Amino acid sequence: MQLDGVHHVTCITGDIGANLEFYTGVMGLRLVGKSVNQDDPYVYHLFYADEAGHPGSDLTFFDYAGAPRGRAGAGMVHRILWRVADEAALDFWQARLADAGRAPERTPGVLRFADPEGLAHELRVSQAPDPPLIARHPEIPAAHALRGFDGVRAYAPAPDRTAALLERVMGATRRDDSTWELRGAQRGGTIALDPPPTARGLAGAGTVHHVAWATSVEEHPRWVDHLHDAGVHSTPVIDRHFFHSIYFREPGGVLFEIADEGPGFADGHPLEELGRRLALPPRLEAQRADIEAHLKPLPDPRANWSGSAS
Repeated sequence: MQLDGVHHVTCITGDIGANLEFYTGVMGLRLVGKSVNQDDPYVYHLFYADEAGHPGSDLTFFDYAGAPRGRAGAGMVHRILWRVADEAALDFWQARLADAGRAPERTPGVLRFADPEGLAHELRVSQAPDPPLIARHPEIPAAHALRGFDGVRAYAPAPDRTAALLERVMGATRRDDSTWELRGAQRGGTIALDPPPTARGLAGAGTVHHVAWATSVEEHPRWVDHLHDAGVHSTPVIDRHFFHSIYFREPGGVLFEIADEGPGFADGHPLEELGRRLALPPRLEAQRADIEAHLKPLPDPRANWSGSAS
């Protein structure tokens, strides 16, 4: 079994309104899923991705209103890596992010910045063979748009043990002294392991909650036995409505998930309606009125534009 790179990255925000504005307005991602934390249904769970909500482009946020800013430390993902097409795309993003007050830092082939809550991102010129995963936005030419995840960077207090899990259990290939690639039939993605800072990590706004790795619907349930046979303690398969999940921690402490590709975000609705209606799993439908009464209304990011870009 081979994992298809990053499926999604889930993070924490303390201000869902500003978060929605930044990731759809500035970064040009599409709101493809408006749901709730299934373990805490009065908390929003928003999903941003490419135009169709494909795995490999899906950045998600739990909203804990007013949460203090966190700090990445040992056993946490500390940077999210995105693909762009070329240096011209980096020129575009350098100017756009500067205009948005994000003070990006540029080196050849790379642009680094943080979102308004301190979540670190990196745009990388990539020649990866995978199809680009692009969302439409009227201010962002398709040639310069984000093209999906390239990977993540994590602080690893036990890098040898993490490397052993990546290689022997998860099928990753070492690309250099600190980077491993998980590549399957559909896509690939990387995880890089960095020495942790001395300051203890704090979960909070602007931090990553977990990273999910992608697999097929057919192979997904086989990972429970595979992990068990390798001595890795995991959850059983959990139905997350949009996809199915298995969770476990790698030896350094990062929370990993293995997620499948179905059924996806459309849920029987037309593609153009993605993200407009609060999507609830069937077990929470009876509580819809109560849940909606507790959630802050959010605007439709595409209410006033055509969705096309030149």
